[in-house]
Amino acid sequence: MANSKYYNPQTFDPQNLDYQQDIRLNSRDEVPDEIDAADFAEDMYGQIFMTELTWSPLFFSTWAAFEPDHIIHYPWEKGPLSPMFRGEHALRRYPTGEERCIACKLCEATCPAFAITIESEPRPDGSRRTTKYDIDMTKCIFCGFCQEACPVDAIVEGPNFEYATFLHEELLYDKKKLIENGDKWEPQLARIMEVKTRTR
Repeated sequence: MANSKYYNPQTFDPQNLDYQQDIRLNSRDEVPDEIDAADFAEDMYGQIFMTELTWSPLFFSTWAAFEPDHIIHYPWEKGPLSPMFRGEHALRRYPTGEERCIACKLCEATCPAFAITIESEPRPDGSRRTTKYDIDMTKCIFCGFCQEACPVDAIVEGPNFEYATFLHEELLYDKKKLIENGDKWEPQLARIMEVKTRTR
């Protein structure tokens, strides 16, 4: 049993010199005079074939090498957006060019962040329209309550999410800015509202 690490737990003696010598070899306290090829082969086998440091990296690196590219090269490429996405606000018009907003102020009342300010006055024909429609985009939490409350689908949150600015004042939207957004994004807004109408 000299220089062997296989011991019968019922018969081995810690006082045995062979046992003490084998313990010293295993703990690397001293270099053996001879290298046993069987122990060397067993150790190499354990390090190469019986370790998680070999097969797991080998498998996943091989799998990743043939995996298709999932990278989107933004801003030249953009991923799909859900119709329920809530982005930059816009005021829509009717196909005739008349603005939709009737100044009911439901969006202002339902806004939990108090980001909307509306002022209105009656027109000579008796209809009511807004003279002031301001949204503080730095207050807005994009909850979508304003567009859900609007009875004529005038205020909507469109698909645009690229409206970062350098100045805080540029995020204080007035009626002119909101109507410009509506004119710019009207085709997309019409499709979004069509989908939302079907899912309500």
